[in-house]
Amino acid sequence: MQKEHPALDRFDRAILTVLATEGRSSITELARRIGLSKSPTQARLRRLETDGVITGYRALFDPIRLGLDHVSFVEVRLHDTREAALAEFNAAVMKIPEIEQAHLIAGNFDYLLKIRTQSMSDYRRVLAERVSTLPYVANTSTYVAMQAVKENGLSDVI
Repeated sequence: MQKEHPALDRFDRAILTVLATEGRSSITELARRIGLSKSPTQARLRRLETDGVITGYRALFDPIRLGLDHVSFVEVRLHDTREAALAEFNAAVMKIPEIEQAHLIAGNFDYLLKIRTQSMSDYRRVLAERVSTLPYVANTSTYVAMQAVKENGLSDVI
C-alpha cells in the first residue's frame, strides 16, 4: 500500500532543508531561518513529525574516523523469490549490522547491499559467514568502492 504524500509548502520545505543539515537547530533559530514566528514554526514541525515526513532525529558519524572505511556493494541473487522467501531474507538482513543498506532490485539480480567494514579481510569474513548464509542466497557479486563521491542523503532534493 502506497503512503499518502502530504502537501508541503515553501515553509515546510525550508524547515526540512535546515534540519537536513542542522538537525540540532532550536525552534527559535529554525523560525528565524525560515522567516516565520516561533509558534507557527513549532506547529509545522509537529505536523511534519505527526505526518511521518520527519521520522526521527539522530547523530551522524564519520565512518572513516570510526575505522569503517571499507565499503562494498554486493549484488545478491536468490534461488527463491516468492514473498515468503523475500520476507525471510529481509528479516535476516536486518540482523547484520555491517549491512548499511539493502534494496530489492528489479533487474538481473534480486538485492543490492551496501556493506561497511574496517578492512577487506573483515569484509571477506562478513561475506563468508553472514551474507552467504542468508536464506535463499544463490550467489553474490562484490564491487569494492574506492571513494565516496557523494553521500548527502535527501538534503539536496528538498
